[in-house]
Amino acid sequence: MSEGESRRIAHELMSEPHIRGRRVSVRQVYALVEERGESPEAVADRYDLDVADVYHALAYYHDHPREMRDVEDERDDAIADFRESIDRPEGVDPDTA
Repeated sequence: MSEGESRRIAHELMSEPHIRGRRVSVRQVYALVEERGESPEAVADRYDLDVADVYHALAYYHDHPREMRDVEDERDDAIADFRESIDRPEGVDPDTA
């Protein structure tokens, strides 16, 4: 395993850390539990995970703050680039709708 990886957290998919063997990202688990206030057990049930997977993802998020900030910045940049690439009719601004 490379530096920063663990038995439960991997990087081989989606360009960001995720639960090994799943497409559930560490950032997604963090958002559900710590930003939306869902219980780790509910997140585990929703995604058919072990509760330990959820706790490992949360620990990984907090143990690697710089990496997670970089992941969030990359995601924000990708969203901004995509929004700018949309060809909208003149005068249409989705931010004012």
